[in-house]
Amino acid sequence: MTAIVELKNATKVITNGFDEEKIILNDVSLEIFEHDFITILGGNGAGKSTLFNTIAGTLPLTSGSIRIMGEDVTHFSPEKRAKYLSRVFQDPKMGTAPRMTVAENLLIAKFRGEKRGLLPRRLSSYREEFQATIEKVGNGLEKHLDTPIEFLSGGQRQALSLLMATLKRPELLLLDEHTAALDPKTSVALMELTDEFVSKDHLTALMITHHMEDALKYGNRLIVMKEGRIIQDLNKEEKAKMKISDYYQLFE
Repeated sequence: MTAIVELKNATKVITNGFDEEKIILNDVSLEIFEHDFITILGGNGAGKSTLFNTIAGTLPLTSGSIRIMGEDVTHFSPEKRAKYLSRVFQDPKMGTAPRMTVAENLLIAKFRGEKRGLLPRRLSSYREEFQATIEKVGNGLEKHLDTPIEFLSGGQRQALSLLMATLKRPELLLLDEHTAALDPKTSVALMELTDEFVSKDHLTALMITHHMEDALKYGNRLIVMKEGRIIQDLNKEEKAKMKISDYYQLFE
């Protein structure tokens, strides 16, 4: 099995205003294999977001190493890692350009990481392709190819963020509580869409969630974090035996 991401003894120590040190990621070693869809559970301050930020490069490690596709990226900037990663954030406003239309946002996503002069006439040659892309979503987004993002609903924005993040098939898709800001019905629809995209495009994905049910239902691996450490790493068979009550016991 191909390891997409390898963390070895990844540790992050921060200093608060009183010169007290706090370990927010504690000696974490983790291998993420090709086609893994890993859900991450943990209470507030468990280290979930820290793990994401160290993989994305927005938070440099204090010690330890991280490799992506075999390349040591420990000291790479987020920009240098962007060729491997795509991320969908919790806030529907993140990850899209609000004043630009749906089509213009998709054009940016399509040419992400390539040298480009964004010429208006280029857009016309992709309109059919982009229309077909947004029809996959089925939440009314298909009527809004020429609508500026700021006029879309939260669910439509998040669906578009997901489309944009997967348009160029990243080596690793980071889903950062991407359904948390949505109402329950929209959240369920977006999770189903996410699962469909991940399985159909054979993506490798890492998803932070607060929904126990989503963590149980989706993915082939489940990681539970507590106090900056991984306390459980369950495969599909182990996960299938777990009940929600078992998870609550892990956090006690």
